[in-house]
Amino acid sequence: MTRREREVTDLNEILKILDTCKIVHVGLVDDGQPYVLPMCYGYTMDDGELTLYLHGATTGYKLDVIRANPTACFEMECDVVPFEGEVACQYGICYSSIIGRGTAEIITDVDEKKRALSIIMKTQTEKDFTFDERMVSIVSVIEIHVSDYTAKRRPLPEGLRK
Repeated sequence: MTRREREVTDLNEILKILDTCKIVHVGLVDDGQPYVLPMCYGYTMDDGELTLYLHGATTGYKLDVIRANPTACFEMECDVVPFEGEVACQYGICYSSIIGRGTAEIITDVDEKKRALSIIMKTQTEKDFTFDERMVSIVSVIEIHVSDYTAKRRPLPEGLRK
């Protein structure tokens, strides 16, 4: 990270970013070519270990790509607010973000799928949901085992605060 003063290392602040963001941009690799898609997500953070959960159709390009190459990366952002300055170089955008890398795995165990879907819904809605076997049979669930990530925040510059 080039701008170390923007790095977020406090776990509570990282959790706040994960809770505020609602869309993750997932990057996959298909035969050497990048493939990026926006998705809703859920997450767990256990002893500093971040895991992301995604869901989608039971067939399709994304699943084919993961089966061929489970390498994944991701980016999410929130708190996006543009600001102005006196000259072009003073314009910018405030934001909070997390980027990282990991390995994607398609979950096939019914109980694990139920658990992951509950995590996704809790992250997205802050509500608890349960799922039956029929419901989990019509979706695929992807787990990204995050190997490394960084969080970043760009606040409004001091001179522009109101």
